[in-house]
Amino acid sequence: MAAQQLIAGKETLAAMRAEMTRLDKQLPEYDTVVAMYGVREITAAQLIAEIGDVRRFPHRSSIVGFAGVNPAVDESGKHVSKSNPTTKRGSPHLRKTLYQIVCTCLKKAPTDEPVYQFLNKKRAEGKPYFVYMTATQNKFLRIYYARVKECLGAFDTKNAPQA
Repeated sequence: MAAQQLIAGKETLAAMRAEMTRLDKQLPEYDTVVAMYGVREITAAQLIAEIGDVRRFPHRSSIVGFAGVNPAVDESGKHVSKSNPTTKRGSPHLRKTLYQIVCTCLKKAPTDEPVYQFLNKKRAEGKPYFVYMTATQNKFLRIYYARVKECLGAFDTKNAPQA
């Protein structure tokens, strides 16, 4: 009986993933997101679902703050901290997805990929693991923001009503 429930659960999950992918493919930014290194169908669906419309963020720093991969501020008077933990505000699911993408870059080591080049530069500087991983997630999100915003802008221009 437990085996049947497990099989039924797997079938339900597969059906939900197929439906999620089908719906995501209807979005104008889907192809742009999937074209990014480390992102495939499921990861693209997770990113798009968690972030939503990037046009609601006025600046790239806004989306980084939304994800919670920005360093916290620790200043008081003349004291300025040099090493701050991340804020971890926002969606933990988005942070997990970003971590998975950065781990893919780390494992595959594509030398021509800007996200990996940034990660490698931070590692060469001697940064600790979580510092360079979080900084790379931040970098990926800024690139994501720019590419998707450009894609949506081109889509809006192309589909604008003619005067």
